[in-house]
Amino acid sequence: MVPAPRSGVGSGTVPTTITPLPFTTARLDALPLEPAYAEEMATVLADPALYVFTGGGPPDPAALRSRYERQSAGSPDPGELWWNWVLRVRADGVLAGYVQATVRGPRAEIAWVVGTPWQGRGYAIEAAKGLAAHLVEAGGVRELVAHVHPDHAASEAVAAAAGLRPTGEWEDGERRWTGPVAWGSGPGARASGPLIHSSGCT
Repeated sequence: MVPAPRSGVGSGTVPTTITPLPFTTARLDALPLEPAYAEEMATVLADPALYVFTGGGPPDPAALRSRYERQSAGSPDPGELWWNWVLRVRADGVLAGYVQATVRGPRAEIAWVVGTPWQGRGYAIEAAKGLAAHLVEAGGVRELVAHVHPDHAASEAVAAAAGLRPTGEWEDGERRWTGPVAWGSGPGARASGPLIHSSGCT
């Protein structure tokens, strides 16, 4: 688990749509965030253990709905996109976590969370790799960034699997991980909709 992404920086070609396209991996459907998911996601995020490294605590459904409404409305900065997806396990139709990307130009800061009952099954790695592939194919992203607590070995493994490497930069006690993403990285991810290569703003 990593916290919600900070704003990325950079410039280049970006899509202009506020709402991200859905995408799929071998076992997961990544669905664009909607406030209606708040009640089920509050259950997914209910374990206090999820917040050991990031601080905070489990959200109640009302607070989570308010957060999702803000996130779904998009960034007030026209040069920045807030893209959020919930993760649905295709085999049983339940939500199991989420992935996020703050996209600015060709750079995206990403974050992922998988609920405790679904951990240990490789879902976080699958979702992060799928997200990386989707951001390249649907968003024109060329560099990924994440901030990971140095004691969170599981999230470090996810970051490494997504192609990121640790740097010497730190922010709020978390190490910055970054790396380029090659076209088609993260096998198994498929964009559910037309590819977007719109001229963006910085």
